[in-house]
Amino acid sequence: MFRLPALLALPAALLLTACASQSAPPPSSGAQSQQLDTYSREEMVEVTSDFFGVTAEVAASALERVFADLGRPVGYIAGEEVSGAAGVGLRYGEGHLTLKGENESRKVYWTGPSIGFDAGGDASRVFTLVYNLNDTDRLYQRYPGVEGSAYFIAGLAVNYQRADNVTLAPIRSGVGLRAGANVGYVAYSRRRSWIPF
Repeated sequence: MFRLPALLALPAALLLTACASQSAPPPSSGAQSQQLDTYSREEMVEVTSDFFGVTAEVAASALERVFADLGRPVGYIAGEEVSGAAGVGLRYGEGHLTLKGENESRKVYWTGPSIGFDAGGDASRVFTLVYNLNDTDRLYQRYPGVEGSAYFIAGLAVNYQRADNVTLAPIRSGVGLRAGANVGYVAYSRRRSWIPF
């Protein structure tokens, strides 16, 4: 007699191993980071705390690992998204890109498909730290990523995405229930698109 958990254990273990190896923080480009104006940890703690409506201590703990891995960001995207999955998942979001030293923010949209051992849905506030973006046109592309996370009410999740030496570190605080691991990508654009491919 076959048991479903036993049949899924091996593929799930392989997928989670891939998640662990691929979600390691990418190296930041030291030379390029030094040429760009960046946000300090204290500035990001204040903005993140205000955005999520949490204490400075909670914001600092969420940012601590990202700053240790990637250093100081050149900007951030503050926005919201909805996502859901039943094996195959979809993600839709929108927000505003703010770069250090610029007075105006830019509207940004993102979509993405995923596939994996993943089920449920959530609506999230998303605060994304942006690294090595010296030309805003370079933001608008696909960012592959691997996630292995569980979403719970008021939970925070962080993962890294990288393409063309631009690194993004989305921090999500969501309402809903979504659990599992998936692989996919997120595509950023200037205009809203309902087609996630």
